[in-house]
Amino acid sequence: MTCLLRRRKMKINRFSLAGVAAAALFVSVFFVPTIFAESQGLTKKTLLQTSSSGDDTKETVIVMAEFAKGGTTGRHTHPGDEYSVVLEGTLELLTDGSATRRVSAGEAYHNPRGVIHEARNVGDGPARVAVTFVVDKGKSVTQSAQ
Repeated sequence: MTCLLRRRKMKINRFSLAGVAAAALFVSVFFVPTIFAESQGLTKKTLLQTSSSGDDTKETVIVMAEFAKGGTTGRHTHPGDEYSVVLEGTLELLTDGSATRRVSAGEAYHNPRGVIHEARNVGDGPARVAVTFVVDKGKSVTQSAQ
């Protein structure tokens, strides 16, 4: 009797481990590449996140972003407006429905709500950008458009 119980436990454990392994493989094949495809060579630091005066449905978020050489944001949108100033380096902006353009240190750009866009560092070194978002409160500032 105990031998039968041990065999059943071993079968359950083998099936449990096989299920966990299959789930891990599924996640690594289908989800991890998407996460890395969204932004590569990009670090972001939120400097301020606060409610917008007079409008409880909006918040303002100020972010410092640094792109490694060749770094990209990946294609994405925002639930509000993005206003950016390039502090160092050169970015190539790819915006759906618009011509590709380059912006360098001392220049600014704007991405309206919901527009699919991507920024890539095309310079010889790092690029730094100060970004101000005015977005819908409670929503993720960046939403993937993969």
